[in-house]
Amino acid sequence: QVQLVESGGGLVQAGGSLRLSCAASGRTFATYTMTWFRQPPGKERERVATITWTGSNTYYLDAVKGRFTISRDNAKNTVYLQMNSLKPEDTAVYYCNTWGSSWSWGQGTQVTVSS
Repeated sequence: QVQLVESGGGLVQAGGSLRLSCAASGRTFATYTMTWFRQPPGKERERVATITWTGSNTYYLDAVKGRFTISRDNAKNTVYLQMNSLKPEDTAVYYCNTWGSSWSWGQGTQVTVSS
């Protein structure tokens, strides 16, 4: 049973930065493509950023390209999301999971960007 624990969210002003972390326990995630998702208030969950298991390829939602950077440390079973130049529309609960949402969802971490 894999447990995902997201952290690093908070309240930040527009233009600010946050770094999210997602730690996986229960099994190694080294061979999995990992994705950060977000769910804005009243909206469906969407994929934000994806990284292949080697870290050699990354993919981003158009709305975050150039502002967000996904990375991973397989030795620590952790994936990160560096978020810069945050905008109010980035406000959401952020989750990590495999690209296909193979594992149970964690509790997520709330990101709130004030204007």
